[in-house]
Amino acid sequence: MTTETTASSCCGSGSCGSGTTVDIQSAGVTTVYKVSGMTCGHCEGAVSNEVSALDGVTSVQAVAKTGEVTVVSAAPLDEEAVRAAVDEAGYELVGRA
Repeated sequence: MTTETTASSCCGSGSCGSGTTVDIQSAGVTTVYKVSGMTCGHCEGAVSNEVSALDGVTSVQAVAKTGEVTVVSAAPLDEEAVRAAVDEAGYELVGRA
């Protein structure tokens, strides 16, 4: 299994990344979630890393600017599991976008 991660830590520097992607493969169910509290590339990376660790997740893209996290998974995910992963990263899952 190959994992590609692009993340930048820009907290406090005033410049934010355009989105963090953890891409393992790209087939399955795509769900977009709204997450509050992300403000920079570091935030995107934290959320992406926690959500990508969930069973069945094949791709995660978090974008602080929009507050959206796009998740591709082999099967639909349990929203409470996604909520717990986002909470573990230090942010709040608002719901599906």
